[in-house]
Amino acid sequence: MTDAEIDRFLADEGYPEHVRQQGRHGLIARWQRFVSDVERGWTLGIEDYWNELDIRDLIARLGSASEVADADARMRALLVEPELVHWESETPDAFWIRGYPRNASPEFVEELRANCPFAAESRKPE
Repeated sequence: MTDAEIDRFLADEGYPEHVRQQGRHGLIARWQRFVSDVERGWTLGIEDYWNELDIRDLIARLGSASEVADADARMRALLVEPELVHWESETPDAFWIRGYPRNASPEFVEELRANCPFAAESRKPE
């Protein structure tokens, strides 16, 4: 997608102006910063975490996944409990919606387990 097509897509999808202004490169930089933050240890809450996961999903929808392959590999290495699913995604292999960082605070993990829409469902025996 061109920058103009991305802006139109973001507008059509109802993303706020501050997200539209970031454009492709800003979204990619934001995901890379997020992964670095997670590597240091995630201390913020679930809503902040989910906002960043949404950015990664958006990057995939924009066709820019190859531009974050290094950050993705680093993030994937941090995640544990992949059976815990945050939400459904139309993106194949949307690894970012599964699990949580192994170095997340205990408060974050507790909040996640209490609020993750698919958490209880994903732990049910088959």
